[in-house]
Amino acid sequence: MKQLLGGRFSDRLFDGFLYVVMSLAAVVTMYPFLNVLAISLNDSMDTIKGGITIFPREFTLQNYETIFRFDGLLTGLRNSVIRTVLGAAIGVLSASMVAYVLSRQDFQARKWLSVVFALTMYFSGGLIPVYMLMRGLGLIGSFWVYIVPAILSVWNVFIIRSYIDGLPAALQESAKIDGANDWTIYWKVILPLCQPVLATIALFVAVGHWNSWFDTFLYNSSKPHLTTLQYELMKVLQSTQSGNESYRDPNTQQSMASVSPESIKMAITIVVTVPILTVYPFLQRYFVKGMTLGAVKS
Repeated sequence: MKQLLGGRFSDRLFDGFLYVVMSLAAVVTMYPFLNVLAISLNDSMDTIKGGITIFPREFTLQNYETIFRFDGLLTGLRNSVIRTVLGAAIGVLSASMVAYVLSRQDFQARKWLSVVFALTMYFSGGLIPVYMLMRGLGLIGSFWVYIVPAILSVWNVFIIRSYIDGLPAALQESAKIDGANDWTIYWKVILPLCQPVLATIALFVAVGHWNSWFDTFLYNSSKPHLTTLQYELMKVLQSTQSGNESYRDPNTQQSMASVSPESIKMAITIVVTVPILTVYPFLQRYFVKGMTLGAVKS
């Protein structure tokens, strides 16, 4: 009896220790984001005094109002959303198609083609040849310059192929016996079973498109209707860093003493981060074991 009570006490003590450690880890993880949020919602002149933790001392939305005064911001937001959704869909679909082909044991060129694909991960033509290629393809000054170069990622192909290789081969064999062709197997067997890895790849590709701004700077900086949110926010950030005292309104170019560069930077960080954070919960349920558990009995 004493041993039983002692065992229960030690288990509770260990559980309590784990709760404390995990709580501290959660606080350490969340504090930087909460601090940025608090600064973005705090009065700029008060922020200069320092001492902001996870709650704003003087709540205000002026920092966000200042950001959205830029004329190109809404256009950039629209283009970034379209680019992210379209680019992620095309990127995942193309990578999964190539991965399925490379996973087929009856595809005789799978080995040397995998080597060719792998070489592209280590060697690149460089910035100038890529720019000349985009110009030769007529993509400069076009929205498709955001989509076409990112259609296929070899890294994503290899990740998806590794996942497909781990699926039971009997699933595809049984589908063939039932009369399914390669397209049917890919669409109705492989894709449903690959939902976890496809959701992960979709998130990676979406974040890459959402955070990209350098391609806008290279190819479409002179096309206001093709601007992206990240590029516009980058210009706002540069504007705030150009002066040491205050931010200048992009329309009037008059000094706005009530807004500091630090507050603008924090508000930009929140504007960039929140959309991705809202997408993650919808994909989280796929970050679990695949659907193949128990699908084949041997």
